This record gives sequence, C-alpha cells and structure tokens, in this order.
Amino acid sequence: MINDNDNGITNKSKNRPFEDILKARISRRNLLASSMMLSAAGFVTAVAGNRVQQAVAGTGYGRKMWSSRRRHPWRGGELLRFEPVKVADGNGPVPVISSDYEYQVLIPWGTPIQPRGPEYDGDPNTRPTADEQAQQIGIGHDGMHFFPIRRKNNHGMLAINHEFGNNSHVLGKDDPENLEDVRLSQHAHGVSVVEIKRRFNGRWRVVGSNKARRIHVNTPVTFSGPAADHSLLQTSAGNAPLGTVNNCSNGYTPWGTYLTCEENFNGYFGATGEWTPTEAQERYGFSEGGFGYGWEKFDPRFDLSKAEYKNEENRFGWVVEIDPMDAYQIPVKRTALGRFKHEGVGLVVGRGGRAVCYMGDDQRFDYIYKFVSAENWRQMRSQGRSPLDEGKLYVAKFNDDGSGDWLELTIDNPLLAAKFKDQGEVLTYARLAADELGATPMDRPEWTTIAPDEYVYCSLTNNSRREQADKANPLAPNPDGHIIRWRDTNRHVGTSFTWDIFVIAEDTHGTEESFSDPDGLWADPEGRLFIQTDGGQKDGLNNQMLVANTKTGEIRRLFTGVTDDEITGVAVTPNQRTMFINSQHPGNGDPTLTNFPAPQGSGKIPRDCTFVIVRKNGGIVGS
Repeated sequence: MINDNDNGITNKSKNRPFEDILKARISRRNLLASSMMLSAAGFVTAVAGNRVQQAVAGTGYGRKMWSSRRRHPWRGGELLRFEPVKVADGNGPVPVISSDYEYQVLIPWGTPIQPRGPEYDGDPNTRPTADEQAQQIGIGHDGMHFFPIRRKNNHGMLAINHEFGNNSHVLGKDDPENLEDVRLSQHAHGVSVVEIKRRFNGRWRVVGSNKARRIHVNTPVTFSGPAADHSLLQTSAGNAPLGTVNNCSNGYTPWGTYLTCEENFNGYFGATGEWTPTEAQERYGFSEGGFGYGWEKFDPRFDLSKAEYKNEENRFGWVVEIDPMDAYQIPVKRTALGRFKHEGVGLVVGRGGRAVCYMGDDQRFDYIYKFVSAENWRQMRSQGRSPLDEGKLYVAKFNDDGSGDWLELTIDNPLLAAKFKDQGEVLTYARLAADELGATPMDRPEWTTIAPDEYVYCSLTNNSRREQADKANPLAPNPDGHIIRWRDTNRHVGTSFTWDIFVIAEDTHGTEESFSDPDGLWADPEGRLFIQTDGGQKDGLNNQMLVANTKTGEIRRLFTGVTDDEITGVAVTPNQRTMFINSQHPGNGDPTLTNFPAPQGSGKIPRDCTFVIVRKNGGIVGS
C-alpha cells in the first residue's frame, strides 16, 4: 500500500508514461482485431462494451480470457465452486465470508509472541510500553509467509510484516512527547516471527518457541552485496546499522528464508533544523515533516538536519532476508536488489536454476524491476554465496506493440557511468538510474506473483491523474487501477517480454464482481489469482479478497473486511487447505467505526489481525 501522506509524484523524468503506451497498445489491438490480423505469438485484445477481452496464444490456459457478458468454462473443470459474497452483503463493521467458508481471528496487535508474555487487548485507556511492544505482535499486518515445521500443515512459523501504525492508533495521541513514545512506535513496526499450531478442535494458537522473535526499527541488521560497504551507507557518527521499517509486502526463497520489503521508509524521517534536500532525497520523497511520526524530535537517527547521521536514510528501502527458523540470525539487507519503495518480491526459479525476483516500486509513475541471480541458486549456496548478492538488476520498459525490454542497471552502461561513481551508487539510487535509462513510469506497481504458466501478474493500484478517456483509450481515467501481466523470454532470465492487461477494475463496477484498487496478489498452482484490495471500493463494499479464474476470467468474492480496513497478505499451508490473510488498520483505529476483533459495542480500539480461512468441506482454499 501507499501511505495517504505520500500520494505525490517524485519522478520528474521525461520518460514516456505507461498511459501513453497503453493508448497506443489499445489502438493497435483494435486495428489488428478489425483487420482479423491475429498474432500467433502474443496477446490479441479487443474491446467489447466496457470489458477488455483477451486471448492467449500458445499457453496451457483456455483461449478466451475475458467476455463482456458470458463465461467460457474451462474444459479441465471449474476452479471456482464457492458461493460468493454478494455486493449487498460486503460492508459493515464485521467481516463477511463466503457461506462455504469459515474464519478464525489470530494474532491481533498486542498478542504476545510467547504465550506467557505481556499482552495488549485494545483497552483505549492504556497502551503497551516500548519494552512490552518489543515482545508483542506489531501493528500494520501486511505481507506474510507460513514456513511449515517438519513439512506439516498444522504447525509452522508465521513470518508477518508490520507496515505502519499512525501515532493516534499506537500512542493514543497525535505526536510523541518523549523518546519512550518514539520507541513504542518504532517497536510496533517491523516483522514478527511466531510459532503457531492447530489444535485438535481446528483452532490455531501461538505456542512457545525458541524460534519466535520480533525484528523492529532498533534490531541489529547487516548489509550484503555490491553496496554493502559503500560510503553512502556510512555515517560520521559511526553508528551500527539498525532496523527495518514500513515492511509492506514480502517474498520467500526456495532455500526457506523470508524476504520483507521496506516501502515508504522516507516518511519516518524529518528535520528539526535547517536542511536542504539533495536530488536523491527529493527523488525518494524525503521532506521536513515526513508523515508526521515525529521520530526526528527525539531520535537523531531520523533527523535529516543532523550532519553526523547523514546517509542514515540510505540504510532503508531495501529487501531484507530473515531466517524464520533461527532467532539468532541477523537480518540481511540484500543491496543487489536495489533501493526503492519495495512493495514485494515475487521470486521464481528461472532457466538454469537461477533465482529471479520481480519487484514493484509503489509510487505514482515509478517502475517495475527484475533481478536475476548470477548462477544456479543451489550451486551458489553450496559455495557459501547468496543468490541474492550476485546478479543483474533490470528495470522494465513497455512498448506499444505489447512487447517490453528489461534494461540493466549497470555501471558498465555509459549513460549510468556518466552520472554515478560505481555500481554501489547505482543500486543505492536505483530510481535515479532507472530514470536515466528511460524506464516506463507506471501506475503504482505493487504486488507481483508468478502463475504456473510462467506469466507474471502485477497490481497497479491506481492513478487518478490519467487523461480523460477517448476512442483510442477506453481505460482512462483510471482511478481504480488494473492488473497487468507479462511473460519473459527464456524462462524468466531473458531481457524481453510480452505484456497485456488482465483486468481493469473500473470495468467491474455495478456488477457482482465489483472491486477497486487491486493490491495484494497470489497465483496458486491451479490457476487461481487471489486479488486483495486497498482503497475506496465502489458499490458500497468494504475492502475485500476476490478469486479470479485466470483460465476463464470469472471472478468471485471470497471475503470482505471491516469498515476502513485494508485486506492484505496471503499465506497458505503446503496443502492449500488453510489460508492466512490480514485486516490492516481496521476502522483506521477509530473505535466509533468498529471495535473488531473485539465485540462491536465494547469500546475497544480496533486492532490489526490475521484471519485463518478454511473451506467447510476441507477443500483447497479458493475452490
């Protein structure tokens, strides 16, 4: 997601925006369709009413992706067999789930990570201490992953991000008054790693664990990769690297580690004295007041006007690798993946066994990136090398004809050598490097996920600053977002791709498939795409999770949240019979709107929490 305080545009480059490319793409496809010139190698798009129809040539999926009024059943059988939540039912202060499913609430903010630890229950007259919060589940539940213990489906480690919690929610006041207040806020951010187990009655609970831990803004961290020892990551104060913040979406590796992504890190910095932003600081959105957290007033690390802490801000904006099975492992920030507002990491094993990471930079008119490891990930690890430390980082350029190019961010490129001193600087200022290469500015690229047929899906949440619609561009204005997808050449490791639009959210309004502002995504092994939303939903709906059949285009609503929350985060047990999702900032922390997960009318402060979702007949979630 993107913080409401950070809806501005920091990309001042003249790079051609995606909206222009999309116009040309739609216009070109209309011409091809009317001429019956259907491409055998790419996508074929035609416009029927307000729904985009897509055909996919040469894939294992059904031919027709979308129809304006009717469905095209997949010959392999229906993927979606659950009763959807109706539009009329999807609102209010409590969640609503399909009648074929049931849910349990787990680990709300303040839950102790060890069963006998300190607990906070949402009492509006109290708050945890900073020390207590460091022993509790944080706030701002977002991306997460379930790591099974001994390959079991009923026992494992849940690693979960804590993206943000505003002062009024966490502190009960608008501004911190001392360092203790700042530490409480800082300890509510970061990551929780907690051991959970399903009881015989089917209920999940937190269990005692020597693996459980909290990782927050004051936890020791280390850096690796090309920028690890760079001067841009050093301060004259000589303070050791600490912490991770604004942990939004996530990823996970085939070698069993968790990847947490630092998104709107700029909002936690401010200036108490005279300060003039550099070009790089402006490009990353730093400002004198930040998002109003006020950390800079009591913690000099976050004060941009303190010369001795210059470069502290460069220590944030990375992908952080965490071992969920080792509470003593120091989290590692992998600099080879570049520094920007990471929404998440969709990791897939590409040709030659190389680790490939797809990443979005969540801000208006920013970019989509890809990292490819230098060699086979198994071989690298057997040699004691991290697959995330050596490789190539690319940024995407989209073309009118449905093709695209991956542009490498390397100091060997004369365009970058003229502006940057070395590869470490290129990676630290990846946004500026991408500007120089002419990457395509996108509409807030967020989660990425890879489907079993090797298509990559990316949610583009919205961009209300798009031009008005015309005959060549039936998709604009686009205040409600869309989902794009592409397929790389050479099984994810090539430098070109083909792309098209999977769905435009605006076109679903007024139907039972209605949704806006797509955010969280997960493609399951059978071809379902789980779509989670973060934004003002149309047709009276709360934010929600839907399931799309990527073979037919059918969409059904599985779950809706509570008033003013965001539905985010997807994790499943290995057998896909249990799914975990999150409610973030229910009621925006206002107990007059909702008290969830406490009973309505209790007066308790609403608390971010995780839902455990199962099908009543024990089937695969989403079916």
